[in-house]
Order: sequence, then C-alpha cells, then structure tokens
Amino acid sequence: MTSLKIVCLERATLAPEITIRRPSFAHDWTDHDRTRPDQVAERLAGAAIAVVNKVRVSEDALAKLPDLKLIAVAATGTDNVDLAACARRGIVVSNIRGYAVNTVPEHTFALILALRRGVVGYRADVARGEWQKAQQFCFFAHPISDLRGSRLGIIGGGAIGQAVAALGRAFGMDVVFSTQKGGPDRPHYVSFEQVIETADVITLHCPLTASTRGMIGRDVLRRMKRTAIIVNTARGPLIDDAALTEALRGGWIGGAAIDVTMPEPPPPDHPMMKLLDLPNFILTPHVAWASRQAMQTLADQLIDNIEAFVAGAPRNVVAAG
Repeated sequence: MTSLKIVCLERATLAPEITIRRPSFAHDWTDHDRTRPDQVAERLAGAAIAVVNKVRVSEDALAKLPDLKLIAVAATGTDNVDLAACARRGIVVSNIRGYAVNTVPEHTFALILALRRGVVGYRADVARGEWQKAQQFCFFAHPISDLRGSRLGIIGGGAIGQAVAALGRAFGMDVVFSTQKGGPDRPHYVSFEQVIETADVITLHCPLTASTRGMIGRDVLRRMKRTAIIVNTARGPLIDDAALTEALRGGWIGGAAIDVTMPEPPPPDHPMMKLLDLPNFILTPHVAWASRQAMQTLADQLIDNIEAFVAGAPRNVVAAG
C-alpha cells in the first residue's frame, strides 16, 4: 500500500501529554503546532489527509490541494472548513462526536456555581483584606443563591444540553429546554421568549449558524430577570458582545460567564477583556472541552475516523466528497 501523507496543522490544540496514536496503515505524519490560514495550502501540499481544529480552510486553499481526500477535524464544530467547497472537490470532512458530554457540562456548572455563590467577588475581597476589615466571622458583599428551586433554561437540546439538564435536575433545578428563537413550537420544549423571561440561569449549547448568530442581543438581555445569569460554552458570536457589556455594566442581569469569544484569543481591547474587573463576570479561555479524559477520547476518535476513511467506511461524516 502506498504511504499516505498526513499533516496535522494544530498539534498544540491538544495538551502535550495527550497521546495521538499513529494510524495502522502506511503513512507519513507531519505535525505543526500552529498554522495561520495563509499557511494552510503550503503546509498541506501533497497531503492526502489533513488534521485541523480551528484554522480556517478556505476554498482558495482547497483549490491548491488536488491530493487532499480527507479533512479530519479534531473538534465537533466544522464552521472553519468550507464544507460546500469540499463537497464539490470530492473531499470528505469528518468530525468528533460525543467526547465532551462530561467535560462541558461540568465546566458549565463550575461557572454557574461560581456566579450564583459570588465566588469570584469573594475571592477578590479576601485577597484585598476585606475579611479582616469586616471584624466578624463573615461578610455579605455579594449575593448568594441556591440552585435548588431555580429555573435552568437550556438553549440547545443535543447530547451536551441533555447532560447539562441531568446535572441541573440533580441540583433540584426546574429544567426547561428552549425552542429556537423565532422557530416553531416543539413538544416538551418551552418557547424561547418564555425561557428568556423566566429562567434564573440560561446556558447556551447550540451550534453557530446564520439563525443563531447574535441570538442573545440587547432585546433579549433586556427581557431577562435582573438576577438571571447567562453562560456560554458554545460559540462566541451567539452573544452580542456590545449588548452583554451594556447589560452587565447597567445591571440588567445578574452575571455572565463566557468560555468562547470571537476571535480567539481575544485582543486586549476586546469587549470581554474589559469586563474582567466585575465580580459577576467570568471569562475562561475556551477550556470547557479540555479535561484530560475528554482530550484523550477526542484523540482516539480522531484516529478512528482516519482509519475508517482509509478502510473505505468513513464515519462521522459532515461533508461527503
């Protein structure tokens, strides 16, 4: 069998201690820690298989890669790959599925608990000596609220959303799933408008599409409870950054926790970077997915996808060549 050229463009997006086993067929594997969009075509020249994560793979780059047969995305989201161009050129695109059903829900609840119990504000106060100034065993600078009995509104009913719901129920929360904004009614779902207006915690677990981009804007934030919090571990553009800044600075909502931005990493003048002084705002660096267990599962599934493609039975196909 002819040795296939495989190029991994973003090895550094998996922790160095994660093992990416080599495929069982004859191959030549090349790693690049990071790759800019303008380097994609050059680095993939002659490659049959590309391993990518977040770098943009455009139609212009694909036009220069006649040998490319498979793009194995080391993530669930594939919005960085021009899927239509891949389909036209006979390039199969595969993705990773089901690996984050523990890590993302757990990170989501870490953020929810931190906000609902004022952890960030209290930690900062203790570091500034406010505990000593209180002259008693405790002090009450930030509101603390139990999860039990509160309403958890979930936007996105896939595997991760369902796992978040299970954790919410374990905490004794009233869990509801939202219909798509502006979409039709669905059995066992609550309207988007009702979720926005009644939920104490809103968490986003939906894909980024033309219809979901900017779905949490000024009008939505204005209709939320003043004590409600919103968590985004899905995609940054689901929330209008300027509107969220206005909502937090203006006290329209109780708090927000964000794990995803656009771009990533955010520049120093990004709106989310300017909210880090607030005790009711948390920004984490797109690590909800990144438990060691989840990353190893991802790496194993990545190679499973590549081996299945070479064996003539492609799996987890997003775009078929």
